[in-house]
Amino acid sequence: MNATAPIALAPEDIPSLKGKVSPEEWQTRVDLAACYRLVDLYDMSDLTGTHISARVPGEDNAFLINPYGLFHEEITASSLIKVDLDGNLLSESEYPVNVAGYTIHSAVHAVRHDVFCALHTHTRAGMAISALKCGLMPMTQHAARFIDNIGYHDYEGPATNLDERERLQRDLGDKNALMLRNHGLMTCGASIPHAFRLIEKLEKACQAQVDGMAAGAKTIEIAPAVQDHAKKQFAKNETRTSDIGWAPLLRQLDRIDPSYKN
Repeated sequence: MNATAPIALAPEDIPSLKGKVSPEEWQTRVDLAACYRLVDLYDMSDLTGTHISARVPGEDNAFLINPYGLFHEEITASSLIKVDLDGNLLSESEYPVNVAGYTIHSAVHAVRHDVFCALHTHTRAGMAISALKCGLMPMTQHAARFIDNIGYHDYEGPATNLDERERLQRDLGDKNALMLRNHGLMTCGASIPHAFRLIEKLEKACQAQVDGMAAGAKTIEIAPAVQDHAKKQFAKNETRTSDIGWAPLLRQLDRIDPSYKN
């Protein structure tokens, strides 16, 4: 794992990989770079401290992740680093890969072959809910999509111990979201749009819970029978609605700064 490489190039000076990788990998790079920009745009980034990864199409043991040292708003398709599950760098970069990012994301991609994209955040609301014993409560429609679909992983310090991967895998199980206690949130999607939609909804669910609990009044949880109905409805439509919502998000980025495509 290249954790201490010197940083020499500004983001805009990184050579383009368009035409040098497969069309499928290039499209994944563009979408993943867009996802980084969107996480920043929607106020879910944490300087250089969080990570989003995506599998490389056609390469079962390889995934793309951000270069350590760039803000999310600076990520481009060509700056993303390809790494394998053993931590070997498969693409050249002046930037290192963050060890904690590799640990968490390799844990997911090694066992969850249905997951194309894993997205991890350290938001204020996400960290707050991760530190509450009650965890995420079924008190809003946004929270309802995570009923029986979110795991909890106890804090072990910064994720630099590779042994932690087994416990991350155990605690995530077959769910699409993970609450990392005292740490933050993670969502796992069948596509990049799916992972982004899940984190956006989970973040809002956490914000609403913090706000509701702070009001000091008694909160109302969704009735158990309705919880069961809601989780089935969300599971049925989640990926389709994620795909529908991706194109307008890209148009929004293009109006602001289309350089993520570089």
